[in-house]
This record gives sequence, C-alpha cells and structure tokens, in this order.
Amino acid sequence: MKLSILDQSPIITGKTSREALLASVELVKSAEQLGYTRYWIAEHHGTSTLASSVPEVMLGYIGANTKKIKIGCGAVLLPHYKPYRVAETYNMLQTLFPNRIDLGIGRAPGGSAEASIALSGNFLENVKKMPESISDLTHFINNDFPENHFYSSTIAAPLPEYPPDIWILGTSIKSAKLAAETGAAYAFGYFMSDNDGVEIVQTYQQNFKSRNGDSEPYTIVTVAAICAETNEKAMKIREKTKSTIQQNSDEKKLVERRNEKVIVGNPNSVKEQLKEIKEIYQADEIMIVTITDDYQERLTSYELIANHVLT
Repeated sequence: MKLSILDQSPIITGKTSREALLASVELVKSAEQLGYTRYWIAEHHGTSTLASSVPEVMLGYIGANTKKIKIGCGAVLLPHYKPYRVAETYNMLQTLFPNRIDLGIGRAPGGSAEASIALSGNFLENVKKMPESISDLTHFINNDFPENHFYSSTIAAPLPEYPPDIWILGTSIKSAKLAAETGAAYAFGYFMSDNDGVEIVQTYQQNFKSRNGDSEPYTIVTVAAICAETNEKAMKIREKTKSTIQQNSDEKKLVERRNEKVIVGNPNSVKEQLKEIKEIYQADEIMIVTITDDYQERLTSYELIANHVLT
C-alpha cells in the first residue's frame, strides 16, 4: 500500500505560526525516511489555527531540506489566481526539484468571504471559470496550446525537463468529472465529505480521458487518522485534540470536519481500516491527515502507521 501525507500546518496550543511551519518541515523530513510516497501541504487564508497560507514558499524550503519524496500543494485554490502565474510557480519548483512536484488544484475559498475578496475579488465568478482555468493551466504546464490559440507562443518559464504532475482535489461528482475530462489524477477528500465517495471515485475512474494516450486514472483517497500504541491512548489523544480545537478555533465548519470520519486506534486497527478503505474505493494510494494537540504525538502517529503498513 502506498501512503502519503496531507499537512495543514496546525498551530497547536501554546505554539506560534513559525513553530507550526518548522514542525511541518520536520514532519516531511521524517516522512521521507519512513517511506511515505508524497507530502502535500494545504492552503488556507486568514485562519487563526492553520499556518500555511502560501504553500509555494514552504515547498521551496521543504524541497531544499529533502531529497526524493514527492512534494506539492493540496491544493492550489485556483479561483484566486491566474493560471499562468500558477504554471510559472510550479514549473520553477519542478526545475529546482526535478520529478518531485505535484500541482494539486482545488476550488474551495480556503477562508472567510472577506479573505476571498481580499485575494481575488468575486470568488464565485471565478469558480464558474474553473473548467477554462484548468484547461489553460494544463496547457501552460505542458506547453502545448494549439497553434491558433492566443497563448500559443506564451511560455510559463522556466520549462522543466518534465512537467509537474497535475491533480484535481475534490469531494463531489463535479470534481471527479473535471479530473476525468482533464486527464488528471484525482484526490478524493474522504475525511471532509458527506457525499457517496465510492460513486464519486468510480465516476472519475470510469470516465477518465487520457491526454497523451498512455496515462491511466490514478486515485488518492485522503483520510483523517490518529494512531497510538493502544486504542485507549489514541482515543485520549483524539478527545484532547477535539476539546482543545473547540476551545481555541473560530473556524466552526473546519472544526466540525476535522472531528468527523477520523480513524482512531492502535497500529493494527488503523492498518485494517486503511486497507478496507483502499479496497472499497479501489484507490491507488491512501493519504493521511493527522491533527493532534502535540507535534510529537502527530509524528508518532505517522511513524506507527508507516512501521505497520509500509514494512
């Protein structure tokens, strides 16, 4: 089973934003040693509990402090940005760190309405343009606009030897269809979805259209998990984290999503639950997001899962 990590850079009790970001660096360094396939860092804006507002800055720092693990954003919130600028950024990262960069694309606002307006003006209007924006971004990344296109001679330099891998992230049929039509890989957010995930993932897999004739659908299912040496300890960590987040967070919806669909238990229990999800979804890879109120407990959780699943 392939395992990966989604990191939201949580600012836990008594810690600063800088400490949260440095803890993320230590997490990805450990993930590389443990054998995780990839590490993604999320994008959030204007929140008091999450530190990563500009993942691209972190990716440059993380890339310089690791050697081989794939790294990326989960996800670039494309309605806030021009496709050309995103392509330039991720082409540069791929040039610096060849064959290691994932470009995940999402459509969520990532923050309050006020933060969205400050970032990009009319967010909802930009969401309507998502199919066109993804098409332009894909062409910029692959440098393959048709000859008669307005951007046919516009290069998103620097051009790496191989383009970054494009992913669509989502929790709906709409995102699954968009990924399939684009020929991108698809990451389904199981941990934050109330929808029928199996149908969504199957829709992607069954409708996938290869851009170059030889690519195949590839699916990640992202789950929330807390693992400890015993079931009792894992439950205590979850309850402590849940209580602390509720006391300190202003982002109610984010809190509610964090506390739902969490796999909690000892290594063997977590392993079996991950295997079941992988089989039900026919997923190629499982991505794990773990938030605890202690950075060492978070790191230990990832270590225990890796040692029991990847060995």
